[in-house]
Amino acid sequence: MVAAASQGIGFACAEALAREGCRVSICGRKQPEIEAAASKIGPGHRGYVCDVSLPEDLEKWFASTLADLGPPAILVTNTGGPPAGSVVDMTDEQWAAGIQSTLMNVIRMVRLASPHMQDAKWGRIVHITSLVAKEPSRLLPISTTLRHGLMALTKLQAWELATSAVTVNGVLPGHTLTDRQRHLAEIRAGKEGISFDEAMKRQMEGTAMKRFADPGEIASVVAFLCSESAGYVSGVSLLVDGATTCAVG
Repeated sequence: MVAAASQGIGFACAEALAREGCRVSICGRKQPEIEAAASKIGPGHRGYVCDVSLPEDLEKWFASTLADLGPPAILVTNTGGPPAGSVVDMTDEQWAAGIQSTLMNVIRMVRLASPHMQDAKWGRIVHITSLVAKEPSRLLPISTTLRHGLMALTKLQAWELATSAVTVNGVLPGHTLTDRQRHLAEIRAGKEGISFDEAMKRQMEGTAMKRFADPGEIASVVAFLCSESAGYVSGVSLLVDGATTCAVG
């Protein structure tokens, strides 16, 4: 099961897992897009409409997946990022929405999937978060705060599920060429009075490798963490940022 997988990193993860022989269940908020994504991955894979911030939608997605494909052995949690802006300007409503879409959705998805993995004595859970979990961003205060908390949650879930041979890890992508990257460039262009192209160029030049990651490069790490070979890797929050982040530990 891969959340928010109609495009970007989520879709790349679903494709990578399908290539490894998984039947994937993906979700997204818009029916045409998620059905098209499932069709592109290939026959035998299923797409479902689900807003991961809504508990009732998550319950329907899990129930449909269980009925159509069987109990999940792999769960990749993923969501769009909270809004950008100054920390002092974020409203209570924005913080509350961010908690639902960035933190509570992860708690709920693991609560739904983990009993099946515990029964099977095997499972893989990977949380897609962000490099801001390690290095705070003044432009992304809600994401920074919540994704830092997700690192602690990853550890707690890994400890809780370890005796059932269920691993829990986080993947923290750096600057990746997705619609989110383009949206942040639009915001930067407006704040700095520059063109969109110049904003994208500056964001790219701010990376250590002077390039954006391709979503497939993030997905390949996720696929490894979901493999048999990664059975003793758990509780890790792994930066995949091309050496951009300066944080240690």
